[in-house]
Amino acid sequence: HIKSKMTAEEVVNEGCSIPIEGEDISPKKDGGVLKMVKKEGTGTELPMIGDKVFVHYDGTLLDGTQFDSSRDRGEKFSFELGKGQVIKAWDIGVASMKIGEICQLICKPEYAYGAAGSPPKIPPNATLVFQVELFEFHGEDITDEEDGGIIRRIITKGEGYTKPNDSASVEVWLEGRHEERVFDKRELKFEVGDGPSLALPPGVEKALQAMEQGEEALFTIKPKYGFGTDGSDKFNIPPNATLQYKIKLKTFEKAKESWEMNTTEKLEQSAIVKEKGTQYFKEGKYKQAVMQYKRVVSWLEHESNLQPEDEEKAKALRLAAHLNLAMCCLKLQEPNPALENCDKALELDANNEKALFRRGEALVVMKEFDRARADFQRVTQLYPANKAAKSQITLCQKHIKEQHEKDKRLYANMFQKFAERDAKVSGAWPAQPVRADVRGTRADAESQRRKCEPVSRESEFFHRL
Repeated sequence: HIKSKMTAEEVVNEGCSIPIEGEDISPKKDGGVLKMVKKEGTGTELPMIGDKVFVHYDGTLLDGTQFDSSRDRGEKFSFELGKGQVIKAWDIGVASMKIGEICQLICKPEYAYGAAGSPPKIPPNATLVFQVELFEFHGEDITDEEDGGIIRRIITKGEGYTKPNDSASVEVWLEGRHEERVFDKRELKFEVGDGPSLALPPGVEKALQAMEQGEEALFTIKPKYGFGTDGSDKFNIPPNATLQYKIKLKTFEKAKESWEMNTTEKLEQSAIVKEKGTQYFKEGKYKQAVMQYKRVVSWLEHESNLQPEDEEKAKALRLAAHLNLAMCCLKLQEPNPALENCDKALELDANNEKALFRRGEALVVMKEFDRARADFQRVTQLYPANKAAKSQITLCQKHIKEQHEKDKRLYANMFQKFAERDAKVSGAWPAQPVRADVRGTRADAESQRRKCEPVSRESEFFHRL
């Protein structure tokens, strides 16, 4: 190791109170970042690029003047390592620390705030001294929901700022582990979205879409994004298993975004993607099929001013996509999106047999049997040969009858309870003699008696409703 050290006398002569000493850990070995360990940390693991690190620090100038302190604020400071969120010296220095370690970092201006400084506390061209303690670090959560399902730890940072998108062509090397056992090790070239056909879990494709070219990273993938509750027979992975993948994204080519494609390209790609979705559907991979059909819809739903021939093609593709989405959602037991897609299909073709039938099926799952029956009846009116719709009408009528019987029993029980309560109230009511008051009539007395009687159970029931 290259070390740079000055004597206490030399420092005093410079008007400084802090000795400039420590190991040179700057990549260029130019003395830009000097580190001195004050307290050893534990273990052997160091934070990686992209990790979120939590530290306490005190920052001073060389003359000992403090300009900042997280300890004084009583709150740990956190940042993502290697992302340029802090001064360069920190990205270098903290990456060399272990949990529990306390060290001193002496940072030259080129690795701190440079010629500009950071007024008013840090003057131009200032060398800074930090006492840093590392408390914890953990990988980056790359899921949209931030549910901790896919955690990334970068081994080698990639180049550039672009990342693969849906349908991007990628070339990768990967290694999958489960409890230290390597179950998958391959070099692959494929399009993002085709992962399931290569026995890759969804989390791997999600991981690839977060990577830069040349990046190598470790990913911890929870069951939700792995092989789920089924596991994998091919790789002998049990249900609900957490996986570890090491992935290197060698190269990739982004697929064109919707706004980058002209109408002809959108129609061509939609036809290809629709067939891909249909293949997934036949294989029982309904979630993957949904992704493909949704792309067709996103590409074509806002297209306008098309030539008549292209208009017909676009309409046919959109209709097929919505119908197939509805079917996938029914298979996935998701009736609400199934219903929405049937409605979209019926906007394109008001008497479409499949749309009406599948909407009826969705409504049955939602227990809206009256509306479901209406859809099936519409199918039989338009398409008398549809025997399945006739069977569904019978089924709906059975459910409606059962519901009516259930309601009758419910209301009967409610009336019975009211009657029993009224009987108790009537039994406790004091007798009221019916007689004409000297100042009134028998009719007045009868009216007064009625006011004293309890309300009938029927009227009370409807009042309560």
